[in-house]
Amino acid sequence: MRLRPITPERFVDELADTLAAGARERSRLRVAVDGAPAARPEELADTLVDPLRLRGIATVRVSAWDFQRPASVRLERGRTNPAARSADWVDAGALRREVLLPLGEDGNGYLLPALWDTTTDRSVRASRQPLPTPGVLLLDGELLLGRQLPFDHVVHLWLSHPALARKTPPDEHWALPAYQRYERTVNPLVVADTVLRVDEPRRPALRVATER
Repeated sequence: MRLRPITPERFVDELADTLAAGARERSRLRVAVDGAPAARPEELADTLVDPLRLRGIATVRVSAWDFQRPASVRLERGRTNPAARSADWVDAGALRREVLLPLGEDGNGYLLPALWDTTTDRSVRASRQPLPTPGVLLLDGELLLGRQLPFDHVVHLWLSHPALARKTPPDEHWALPAYQRYERTVNPLVVADTVLRVDEPRRPALRVATER
């Protein structure tokens, strides 16, 4: 995999151009910003909102963290089980049904922005909201690939193993095997449409060639 250095500002500008073009072509573009919490995928998704709107593209922000399963399911195998982190935490079925399919070609354009509050372990009871056209859904989360979710563009924020361990709080190190298995079995460095190495956030590097 070849990488080229790029400034964060230039990356956001180039990516916004790419996503805006995709939204104009498809009417609505479903974009995943995928990465471990230490890579801050939510920050990139937030940063893209204004550049897209300046390009005339409507945007909606959704977080996969608001589509977690209830604690009785999510934590059934324990609070620090990396296999459960991979398989049991995200409610992929709800994301597909409530967010992604409504924004597909045959969808009505109305999505549910949040489903579950993990703090209270209760339903959020949010109202559906529309995504006008041309529009982009920006959904951040971790371990999103390999779940048969119908994304139109996936951005993967990659941290090398040493950087991931360094940036992950010690009390979250139990989850590191989940990210290592994800990289090994799902191979987001190849599967994702855009890959950005963020070991040093102010000096990221962009994957050059599309390897499929």
